[in-house]
Amino acid sequence: MRTEPADSDLKRLFVHNRSLPDSRTYAEIERIERDWIVPLVARLEETTPPLASRAEWVEALDELLARESAGTPAGHYLAEKATLRQMTSVVAEFAPDGLTEAQNFFPAIPRLPIRAQMAVMRVLIDEFGCGNLQQAHSQLYRELLAELGLPLELDAYLDRTSDETYAFLDVFFWLTQRAPHLEYFLGALAYLEASIPSAFTVQARACERLGIAHGRYYTEHLHIDTFHRKEMQVAIREYEAAHGLDPTRLWVGALLLSELIGTAFETAVERAREAA
Repeated sequence: MRTEPADSDLKRLFVHNRSLPDSRTYAEIERIERDWIVPLVARLEETTPPLASRAEWVEALDELLARESAGTPAGHYLAEKATLRQMTSVVAEFAPDGLTEAQNFFPAIPRLPIRAQMAVMRVLIDEFGCGNLQQAHSQLYRELLAELGLPLELDAYLDRTSDETYAFLDVFFWLTQRAPHLEYFLGALAYLEASIPSAFTVQARACERLGIAHGRYYTEHLHIDTFHRKEMQVAIREYEAAHGLDPTRLWVGALLLSELIGTAFETAVERAREAA
């Protein structure tokens, strides 16, 4: 059975993870993760049939992506029916992600073999616009927020973000810093980069339909994450060559991200519809 954290735990975890923690703060981080993410991963491990090879992992990922490409009622609603106010609500919900995009990936780099580091760094370099502020994904999100009349500072969103979104944000801090096996992170990020080009067609379509000029945050991902999908497979292949590989852990990481980001998106659309 999944153990849910208290309502305020995931917000505190996000804040703690972006701070310089002392021993007491770190103890709280470990306590929250022990009650939340550790049993969630254990459940997935217990219920997930083992995979025998990297090739089986790639096949399983492709099948998952194909199933998800059909979309959900929430996605279809946002793309074709949501009002500007509702779309603004969804954009605000994911502002803590857009404003801090990829920052929580860096701690994984020292844990990777050098060739895998290079593949992941190629992904991260793109996330930060190759050093060009105007191309950085977080800057593109700031431009979207500004057009919609939303605040540009992260602190403005801390008290309005749902636990479901915080779960998606917090999991990468665990995956990159405290997860016992780095395959979880590699599988999770490989899933994320592979799923975004299909998933973001929803937001891109909503921006087009509603006349939002700064929808480039979404359309940029439709292009660049196709490349990132390939780079993550390179990273996984190089990790296997250097250390060996447990493909089931890759799969657990992918399922974990699929569950968390799917729940966050569905909750964001539901909240937007209820508020309207």
